[in-house]
Amino acid sequence: MPTVTYKIPNISCQHCVHTIESELSEIAGVKSVVAVLQSKTATIEFEPPATEELIIQTLAKINYPIEE
Repeated sequence: MPTVTYKIPNISCQHCVHTIESELSEIAGVKSVVAVLQSKTATIEFEPPATEELIIQTLAKINYPIEE
């Protein structure tokens, strides 16, 4: 099962962490989401039908674009 970690510069508070975790958890195939305020990262474990592209698009849509 793929696991990815993204740097998300917009994480600034616990509300951000909660929003990212709850929004990504709604994607079919996402098994776990752990967002960390201190490191401004999110680690996502997923399987199909979820894809990295879908996860990145969802983060952008909720105003938490990844740092590339």
